[in-house]
Order: sequence, then structure tokens, then C-alpha cells
Amino acid sequence: MTYNLITNIESCHIQLPSLLYYSHLPSIAVSLFFGFFVFFKSGRSLIGKILLAISTVFSIWGFFSLITWIGFDSRIISFVWSFFEILSVLFFFLVLYFVYVFIEKKDVPFKIKITFLVLFLPVIIISSTKKYLTGFDIVNCEAIENINFLYYIYFLKALAFSGTLLLLIFEYFVKFKNDKLEKSKIFLIGIGALLLLLSFLLTQYSANLIFSNYQIEFYGLFAITIFMGFLAYLIVKYKAFNIKLLGAQALVAVLVILIGSEFFFTPITDTTNIVLISVTALLSVIFGIVLINSVRNEVQRKDELQLMSNKLAEANDKLRTLDNAKSEFISIASHQLRTPLTAIKGFVSLLLEGSYGKLDPKPQEAMNKVYISNERLIHLVEDLLNVSRMESGRMEFKFAPTKMGDLCQEIIDTFVLRAKEKSLYIHYKKPETPLPELMIDAGKVKEVVSNMVDNALKYTPKGGVTLRLEVKSQKSKVKNEEEQFVRVTVSDTGIGIPQTEMPYLFNKFSRGKDVGRLNAAGTGLGLFVGKGMIENNGGRIWAESDGEGKGSRFIIELPVKQSEELLQRWS
Repeated sequence: MTYNLITNIESCHIQLPSLLYYSHLPSIAVSLFFGFFVFFKSGRSLIGKILLAISTVFSIWGFFSLITWIGFDSRIISFVWSFFEILSVLFFFLVLYFVYVFIEKKDVPFKIKITFLVLFLPVIIISSTKKYLTGFDIVNCEAIENINFLYYIYFLKALAFSGTLLLLIFEYFVKFKNDKLEKSKIFLIGIGALLLLLSFLLTQYSANLIFSNYQIEFYGLFAITIFMGFLAYLIVKYKAFNIKLLGAQALVAVLVILIGSEFFFTPITDTTNIVLISVTALLSVIFGIVLINSVRNEVQRKDELQLMSNKLAEANDKLRTLDNAKSEFISIASHQLRTPLTAIKGFVSLLLEGSYGKLDPKPQEAMNKVYISNERLIHLVEDLLNVSRMESGRMEFKFAPTKMGDLCQEIIDTFVLRAKEKSLYIHYKKPETPLPELMIDAGKVKEVVSNMVDNALKYTPKGGVTLRLEVKSQKSKVKNEEEQFVRVTVSDTGIGIPQTEMPYLFNKFSRGKDVGRLNAAGTGLGLFVGKGMIENNGGRIWAESDGEGKGSRFIIELPVKQSEELLQRWS
């Protein structure tokens, strides 16, 4: 013990540990930086206020700890020492408070606050009396603490740690067990908070009650930086606290703080090292600002793209809604048109057949034109209904074993007279060997093939149409084995299809430049509807042409072995 002859105050001097400044100053700087950053960036939210309170309490505790080590006035050391347990218990309670608000997104109930206040009051009261500090050890330069009071302190700390642990377990395994995103956040905040509390609890308990060596507490201080690291990751990864923190910001800030802390380890007389550290810190700040601006611009562009993507998604949703409304309107309108058109067809047929008396040649010709026009309208309505059914998923398919040879023969027989009327040939090239039965919707496939033959006859001024039926094999890209298909090819010697129109051929209301001249009544819906029907039968359809005036080929391929998934869908 020494004695100051001027002030008559007891004083003491000890060898300062080498880890003292490195454990205290960077931890305090990182804690305060992050606390104020979140506080202001989160709009002074409750969670931001709690984190700032944690940072402030920790920083005061760390600053008072420095005073107890570097100070030599026993009165000052005893004064700041009397605040240690108040600050440490408050720190533990604040961490529990922070974890609750972070997960629940709401404040702690008032009753719980009162309960913790009641438990905390004895700490405040006793810390200001001799019931806590009973004396001062001038040899070791430290205050003498009441062991029983310390037991109560560690009971409260253990209570806060246990409460935090139980809260995290309940939220992770019970409340948010099916929410992967929230569970990830809980896991990160839980690991950070538990490491922080556990490191403080173990190092302080060991320093106070086991080894009586306060240097052990230094190692617990590093946990605050780890905890802030977890929070920084939460902000970067999940935009926690509604903050868009760049990883570069956190990295540069920590780097500058660590470099700046080197000043506390360098003697003032060591001018060379001070200059080097200053230059390094300055360069870190400059390059850090450049890096942050670069990353910020990149993030801003990414956010703008995301905003545009979101607007595009909204526009697509609106277009989809409008498209559904259009399909619904077409469906209703088509149903309403079908009834009168059917009635017109019936009455015109009766007139043409002479059921109401024989018609004169001129009225007979007029009724024939009415009948043909009515038939066109009926086909149009049917096409519109099919489009509406397909787009709304209401078109039904009934699969049954089908002989494609018989089906194609029926189609040829239907169009023989039409071909003769136009002085065109129509050939049917049957397969050399019997074909296997296909599991398809025969009615839908027949409708598509009939439409292909009908179009071929419409757009063929001279020559004719050939329907070919054959079996093809090809290697499956999925199963890596040979698969068989029945191919139906309808070829003609007609006007052909320009290559520029090929990509639009199977779109709705898509028609070539010359087809309107030859067939003004077409709607451009037949191929679109046919494509949907064939695909729902597990097949595919496409067109080929050697160019204008060189004819065209429309090809359908249907699988011999139908997929189980498709059969179950329409069963």
C-alpha cells in the first residue's frame, strides 16, 4: 500500500494485463456503433431502443471495468465497482427482453415487467450500501464483495439465461415449427444471445466465486462482438429490424475499429508505428467508402430490378384475371349463341327439305346460303367454347382403347365427296402391319385429324391430300429407352406455309397471309384447339412445309404406351 501525502487518500498500483485494452475498447466501440446504427436505421423502434440499451449498459460496464484496472484512487475504484452488479443484471434482463421482442414482434406484458422490477430492486438498493462492498483490498487494488449478495446476483443471471433458453425452445419447436424462415431467424438470434449470456455468466462467476481472478472476465467481453456479428448477419440475410445493411458496411466498420484500437497498444513515443497505423486507418476508411458506395449502387440496381419484377408480376396477375374474365365471357356468350343457332339450323333444314312446302329456286338458293353461314357460326361457337374450356381447365377427356386405322378410315370416308367436288384426290396410306391400340380420347383425336384434312382440302387448289399412318420409334430423353409412337401425317400439294409464319401457326387467331384469300371464313382457332387436345392426349403436333406453293405437312404423334400420370388425371 502507498500513501499520498498531499491528498491523504489510499492508492494502489498493479501491473496492467496485456489483454486489457484489446478486450475492452474494440468491444465497446463495436457495441456502441451497432447499437446506434440499428437505433437510427430502424426508425427508433422498440427493438432498436432495447439494443441501444444493451450496448449502452455494456459500454458503461466496460468503461467502469477499465477504471478499476487503470485507476489507483481507492475511492474512485469503489464508487464505480458499486455499479457492476446493477449493470450486469440489467444487461442479462435486457438481452432476454430483446430476444422476446425480436421473436414476438411485440412488447413484454406489463405484469412480467413488474415481476422483473421487483427482482431487480434489491440489487439497486443493496449495491449502494455496505451490504455489497464490505471493504477494499489495497494490495490487490480491488473491492471486497459480500458473497451472499453475489449468490443472489448469479441467481438472477441464471434466471435470465434459463428464461431466454426456454423461450427460444418454445418458439423454435412449438410456435414456429412449420415456418422455416422464422425458425432460421430464431436459431441465429438464439445462438448469438445464448453464447453472449453464457460467456458472461461463466467468466464472471469464475472470476468472482471460483478463482478470484478478474482477468478471466476479459474473455467474456469478446462475446458482445460475436453477438453483434449474428445480428449483422440477420440484417444482411433477412433484413431484420427492417434494415438493409450491406455486408460491406459492417466489414469496413469493424475493420476500422480494430485498426483504430491499435493506438491504445502503441506508446506515444513510437512515432513510426503511430504514423503507420494512422495511414492504414485512413486508407481503410477511403477504400471502405469506395467499396460501400460500389456495393450500395449494386444493391440499389438489384432493388430496382426486384421492384420492376414485382410490378411485372402484378401486371401478369391482372392480365391473367382479365384473360379468365374474357374466357368466362366467351363461354357464356357461346352457350347463349348455341341455342338460337341450333334452332335456326333446324328450321332452315326443314325448309330445304320441303317440310313447309316446296321452295322456289331463288328462296332455295337463299336458304342454302343461310344454312352455310349458320354452319360457320356453329363451328365458330364450338371453337370458342373449346378454347374457353381448355384455358379454364374444364375440358374433359375420356380415354379408351382405340384403333387408329379404323378412325382414320372413317375420316377419309367422310371427306371423299368433298375432294371429288373440288377435283382433288384423297389418299389413305395404311400401315403395312397392324397397329397396336392406343389409350386416347378417340373423339378429340378424330376431331383434330378431321380438321387437318379439312384444312388441307380448303387450301389445296389442285393436286390432293394424303393421310399416312405409321409407327415410329425414338429414344426417350427421360427414361433412356426406346419408345413407340403412332404418327399421323396429313400432307397436301397446296399453297404451303412461309417459314416466317411457322412460329405463330398454333397460336390463337393466327392465320397466314394467303389463307384468308382462299378461305375467308376461317377463325385461326382450329390449330390452337387441336394442339391443346393432342397434348392432353400425351402427344404432340407440328407442321412442316418446303415453302410457298410447295404444300405442307401436319403431323401428329401419339404414344403407344400412355403415361400413368395422364391416365390418372383423366380417370
